[in-house]
Amino acid sequence: MQINPFLRPEPAEPSHIGRRALIISSAAAISSIAFWGLRRSTIAAAKPLRGDEGPREVTIVQFSPDGKKTGTVTIPRVIKTDEAWKKQLPLASYWVTRHADTERPFTGAYWNLEERGIFQCICCDLALFRSDTKFDSGTGWPSFWAPIAEENVVKAVDGSLMEVRTAVSCRLCDAHLGHVFDDGPKPTGLRFCMNSVSLRFAKLG
Repeated sequence: MQINPFLRPEPAEPSHIGRRALIISSAAAISSIAFWGLRRSTIAAAKPLRGDEGPREVTIVQFSPDGKKTGTVTIPRVIKTDEAWKKQLPLASYWVTRHADTERPFTGAYWNLEERGIFQCICCDLALFRSDTKFDSGTGWPSFWAPIAEENVVKAVDGSLMEVRTAVSCRLCDAHLGHVFDDGPKPTGLRFCMNSVSLRFAKLG
């Protein structure tokens, strides 16, 4: 029998197993979407606290200009109006620290800085990171494997974007700094991925 090359063969009848696999995979996809929607509805984005939220006092670790620990103190939290922060800060710093925005990678002043010093909060000057804990993560943001003192930062669950992350903020003024991930180097295995515009660098001699 001669086969006409211009005719398409009739599609094969899908097998019972094939139909069942399709149904199962479709149901799984729908369940995943429903679960993600539920998770998104129960996990809020981590944003800086309002003036009427959070503690009135916080406990922080203070450091001298040469980077030495001077003591632990409990002091009033730095609280300002949104308008006051907007007047005080450069525009990019304002949007990142006060509204949890993110700077573009490889654009900040500190992602490839290799000088010796202390990284402070640009909003309140609280010491946050040492240069000797900084490493090249290849992400385009300044990255550290530990804060200068655990008391000086706050970690919170962040449900923004399409994943659940851990946001990092300043203990003293609640400025948004960036996020922390568990893919960093030893000894902690952590990567504190910060925004340059949320930091101020104080060089040490």
